[in-house]
Order: sequence, then C-alpha cells, then structure tokens
Amino acid sequence: MPMPSTTNLNLNLTALCREGRLKEAFRILLTAHNPHVESCTYLELLQACVSKKSLSEGKQIHSYISHRGFAYFATAFFQNKLISMYIKCGSLLDARQVFDQMIERDAFSWNILIRGYRRDGFPHEALTMFQQMKQTGVQPNLFTFSSVLPACAKLRALEQGVKIHQSIIESGILSDVLANALVDMYAKCGYIQMARKLFEKMPQRNLISWTTMIAGYAQNGVIDEAIKLFEEMPQKDVFSWTTMITGYTQNGFVEKSLETFKQMQLAGVKPVSVTFISILPACAKLGALQQGYAQNGFCDDALKLFELMKLSGTYTDHISFACVLIACSNAGLVSEGCKYFNSMSDLYCITPTMDHYVCMVDLLARAGYLEESLNFIIKMPSKPVVGVWTCLLGVCRRHKNTRLGVFTANILFELDPENAETYVLLSNMYAEVGRRDEVQMVRRVMEDRGIKKIPGCSWIEDHKMVHAFTIGDRSHPQTQEIYSILEKLSWEMKAAGYFLDSRHVLNDVEEEEKELFLCHHSEKLAIAFGLLNTAAGTTIRVVKNLRVCVDCHTATKFISKIVERQIVVRDANRFHHFKGGQCSCGDYW
Repeated sequence: MPMPSTTNLNLNLTALCREGRLKEAFRILLTAHNPHVESCTYLELLQACVSKKSLSEGKQIHSYISHRGFAYFATAFFQNKLISMYIKCGSLLDARQVFDQMIERDAFSWNILIRGYRRDGFPHEALTMFQQMKQTGVQPNLFTFSSVLPACAKLRALEQGVKIHQSIIESGILSDVLANALVDMYAKCGYIQMARKLFEKMPQRNLISWTTMIAGYAQNGVIDEAIKLFEEMPQKDVFSWTTMITGYTQNGFVEKSLETFKQMQLAGVKPVSVTFISILPACAKLGALQQGYAQNGFCDDALKLFELMKLSGTYTDHISFACVLIACSNAGLVSEGCKYFNSMSDLYCITPTMDHYVCMVDLLARAGYLEESLNFIIKMPSKPVVGVWTCLLGVCRRHKNTRLGVFTANILFELDPENAETYVLLSNMYAEVGRRDEVQMVRRVMEDRGIKKIPGCSWIEDHKMVHAFTIGDRSHPQTQEIYSILEKLSWEMKAAGYFLDSRHVLNDVEEEEKELFLCHHSEKLAIAFGLLNTAAGTTIRVVKNLRVCVDCHTATKFISKIVERQIVVRDANRFHHFKGGQCSCGDYW
C-alpha cells in the first residue's frame, strides 16, 4: 500500500486531530517512512492531547519530536506550547522540566508556569517564580499580575501583595481584571478598608467587582456592610446570591441564609452546585441534616479522622481546622486546640479567619481560662466582631464571672446596641448570682429601647410534617395528651432522683410556679409529642433555636433512661445525643 504524500499526510493528521481521533493520528505518524510533518501539524497534535487530557500521548509526541532535532522545536514559541500542554494535562513536573531546559524564555513562558502553579494549589511556588522572573529582567504584564495576586490572596501575603500593587501602578496597566484581583487580595488579607477604597475608585464595576467586595466583607465578619452592598447591587447573578448565602452561613446567620436562598429562587435565579454547597451547612445547623465531625459530640472520632486525613495527604483547609477546633472546644482539649490553631499558619500557611478566632475564644473560656481568652481577643490581628464578644459573654455567665461579663456586655452594647442576646445573657448572669436589682435594670433598658427577647422554640418532624412548640404552648391539637405525659414523666423522674434546677428562671414567682415554668419549656413539649406519635424504641429528634437550659438538659437525660429511647436535641450550639441517662456532650456545653 503506497504511503500518503507529504501534503496528504499533514492533512490526514490534522483532520484526525480535530475529530478527536488522537490514537489513529499518532499511529499514522509512527508508521510513516521519513515523514515530513509541518510545524502546524505538531501543534494540532499537541492541542488534541490537551482536548483529550491525554498525558501519555503528549509525552510520546514530546519524545518523538525531541529526536528530530529541528531548530523549530527549540524556539520559545514551541516550548511554551509543550509547557501549556503538560500543565493542562495535569503534569506540572513535566512542564517545569521543559521550562528549566529552555535556552530563551519570554514573558509567556513565565506566565503559563506561574498560572499553572497557582491554579494547581501551589501559591508559594507561583510567588517564587514571580520573583525569579523579575530577577531575570523579564517584565511582568497583565497576565502575570492576574496570576500572582490570587496567590497572595491564598497565602494572605499582604506585604507581597502591596508590592505587586505598587508594581501595577508603576507599569500603568491597571485593568478591571486586576482591580477585582486587588480587591480580593486586600479583603482576604484582612485589609478590608483598602479593598473598599479600591472598589470605590473603580470607574466601572461589574458583577465580579460587587461580588468580590461582598465576599470580602462576609469573610471578615462585617456582615452588615455585605448586606448593604448586596442590596445596592444594580443587578445580581447566581454567584452574587451564592456569595451572600455563604456569608450568612459563615457568620452564623443560618436562618437568613435559608431565607436568602428562598428569595433567590423567587427572583427566578436557578441555583448551581456551589449554591447547594453553601446552603447545606445552614441546613445542618438548623437540624435539617444529620452531619458534623465535632458538633454531634464525637470529638475523639473527629480528631482521629483529621489525623488520618493529614496522613493520607488530603488537602486541609480552613473548614477542616474549624471542625477540629470545634471538637477541641466541645471536649475541653485546650492544649490540643492551641496546637492545631498555631499549626494553621506555622505549618499550613492558612491565615485564621474570624470563625477560628471565635472557636479559640470559646475553647479557652469554656475551660475556665477567661482572662487568657480576653487577652487572646485583645491580641487578634483584626478588630473582633460581635460574635467573638458574644461568645465570651455567654461563657462568663456559665462561670459566673460577673466582672468580666459586665465589661464584655458594655463592649457589645457599643458594637450592636439592638442585639437582644446581649441583654438576655447579662440579665441571666445577674439572676444566677442573685443580683435582682440589676436584673430589673436590664429589663427596663430593654423595654425602653423596644428590644424583645427571642422566644425559645422547638421543632419536631412527624410524617414529613414539622410541629413547632414555644414555652407553655397550648395551641397544639394534642395539648392535653402532651401535658399528661409530661406530668407522668415528672413523677417518674423525681422518683429516679431528679431535682428541678430553678436557678435559671428569672421570673419573680413562687417556687411552685417556677417548677411549672420549667416543666413546660419548648423542648420538653416537643419530646412529649415525639413520645406520643413515634413507635417505641425509635429515636426522637428535636431542634431548638436557643441553647438548651441546664434543667432541660438534666431532665432529658432522665427521660431517655426512663422511656429507653435515644433523644437527639440540636440546640443553637451543637447536637446532644441523650441515651440511657447520659449525653454525648458529657455535660460540657
């Protein structure tokens, strides 16, 4: 069979490459006798490797042309094509080897490798390459800066980011793309004021500009500004909606996260996969899903999984460390938590976010290190958000440290004077140490300012229908049966050694009325409903919007033993698994 002519050979190879028939093209190339393959045909072969993500064929073509020794193959243009092929086929190592062997390198050579390192999760290498590029005298351009700025953002490398910003100004090539990258870099480095300044100076702001700035505020815990900007946006797409949903979830506003998700759907914006990834944690925090290393009380298992994850080489990120710190906090593992927190920046180059600082404050304070917790807050690199101080105030109440509690409450009154939680925590703290005059003073201030306490509410699902209960609720059709069960359980619990803890009841009423008040808390009503309507032996699952009180926690332990049921209560902080008179939290919550 006669061999095809040179022209036909190149045409055949090109056609096969464009049809995606790479193996056939390569077979013809290898069987041809002394083929004269044009340079553009080799480029078609490399592009076919990229399209197919076929690293093995790409290596074979590289080997094939290396033995031909044509001068064209040694040019920067063709070597750049090889580097690009290797990066897009997933082999940075081969790309770097080609780069290191190049006689001459142009800006494109450096740019494609810098971008490859950044995109494949090696921001340190990207910045190192950038420094080497400047040392060799090759001038960075728009594509260089657009690659190294995200690397700075990833590493929270503010000092290097500022220097790159100065280089951009000196080069005079600032564009919309670079402006957005600068806003993102400053925001992720915690310099939110500079990010906003650049945002305001933009002559034209696109969807990416707005979304980047909103994300920056949310990541730094400045949720009010994020909301304000989101509402001011001239138009919104699925990514701006998703950014706002993520911001709410990250800052603990899970109800707002779900509400925004619903608003997005009502606006006719179709969610994408990343939207669901953002909304799932909010669902979990509200008890809609059963998930979490650490929030279910299985802290040892969470830490073991994290260590296994590290040994396996799996990438650890800020979310992994947040879960670990929650586990340490829930188990009172102070030294372990501090070790993990310090390793974030020392070993993993991960700059702690506000979520991690809240976890550390909670870890230290709950273990009784209140002064250390305060010092930790004072030394934080960025201004503490409301959530940090609220966390400390809640723990001050549990440890009855009124002095530090009042100090913390006064800070919160300045930061967020309309937040009812501060007033409630302060009032509870005064009540528990018997300072009734101060309790009345806080109540009067709340009344004068029109601030109302968030009512406790518990939910339980039965046959795909959710039933909600509030304290002393008598609106449910099964109210009579529910209260009858509670009365029966009350007698059985007392016989088993239960004593009602009325220290946390703020009402100025007689002890008998306090007992009735506690007996009719929303979670107890929900549990009684579950006992009425679910089969014996099945698990009862309840969700509460506030932290479960000490008496209800104790009572639920007794109930779980008496009725021989597992009862899972998801409160504002975590899951409590009650079984056989014990709770998974070990009474440390």
